[in-house]
Amino acid sequence: MSHETKRSTVYFDQDIHRALRMKAASTGRSFSDLVNEAVRALLREDQEDLAAFSQRLAEPVITYEELLNGLKADGKI
Repeated sequence: MSHETKRSTVYFDQDIHRALRMKAASTGRSFSDLVNEAVRALLREDQEDLAAFSQRLAEPVITYEELLNGLKADGKI
């Protein structure tokens, strides 16, 4: 690895660990690379969710009850 890394202990479910080991072996990638890729994907997803949330701050907010009442008034339920 060409960048600075940090060592950590992570406990996996036995089946997940086996699947990761098999994927690492079949793809020629390291276990660490697979875990880092998965964590990066989760962090990117969080970043996208936060960006979408920020973009929707100006949208009106209604309660669940208001939503149901509107659906009933429109004859949809």
